[in-house]
Amino acid sequence: MTDVRIRAARPEDLDRVLAFWKAAAEGTSISDDRDGVERLVARDPEALLLAEQGGALVGTVIAGFDGWRCHLYRLAVHPERRRQGIGSALLAAAEERFVRLGGRRGDAMVLRRNETAHHAWQAAGYAPQEQWRRWVKPLTT
Repeated sequence: MTDVRIRAARPEDLDRVLAFWKAAAEGTSISDDRDGVERLVARDPEALLLAEQGGALVGTVIAGFDGWRCHLYRLAVHPERRRQGIGSALLAAAEERFVRLGGRRGDAMVLRRNETAHHAWQAAGYAPQEQWRRWVKPLTT
């Protein structure tokens, strides 16, 4: 991995991040829009981490900490840049952030059908917890 820089996203990065997710991330979320990501960055300016290489966005991860748990979302690496250590660098930066904030365990949301991601998370030392099931309810305004 050469000259990859990890940094927190800024408001001016958000359109680029949303376009990147369409190309590099699996699945979508109800909050994968400008307003949702804008709220994330406004509430926690260090949560959305970007990996850049030669000025190009090559990876992202959301490292959200609510004061109790450390949540990882949207780990995505550009398809042409995978297996070069970018995902590992993003996870290392996220984990360093969590430790700095007092976090004790990271958890990740990973689609069941995303076998490639399962291998990446396992290689990074994460393991599924089969006894848990995610329950969701879209909230309307």
